[in-house]
Amino acid sequence: MSEDQVTETAASSSKGRPAKKTDRGFFARIALFVRQVIGELKKVVAPTRKELINYTLVVLVFVAIMMLIVTLLDLAFGTGVSWVFGGSGATDR
Repeated sequence: MSEDQVTETAASSSKGRPAKKTDRGFFARIALFVRQVIGELKKVVAPTRKELINYTLVVLVFVAIMMLIVTLLDLAFGTGVSWVFGGSGATDR
């Protein structure tokens, strides 16, 4: 089968199929939504204790590094602004 045939077949398979439109009531749509949510929640896999500890440590280390970066940038910009505009702030009159 050539590439043109595969592409053409895949493209034509979705043609001519109108979207399903059903006249369901408000509560039927809510019930369908709840069933779909429950179905998706059944697919969720909880991490093991070891994975959970590992993920927690990774997040804490990342947050600590970001705090350090922000602190250093704050000090650098504060020093720069103080150098450009001079003075020691509101107490200098």
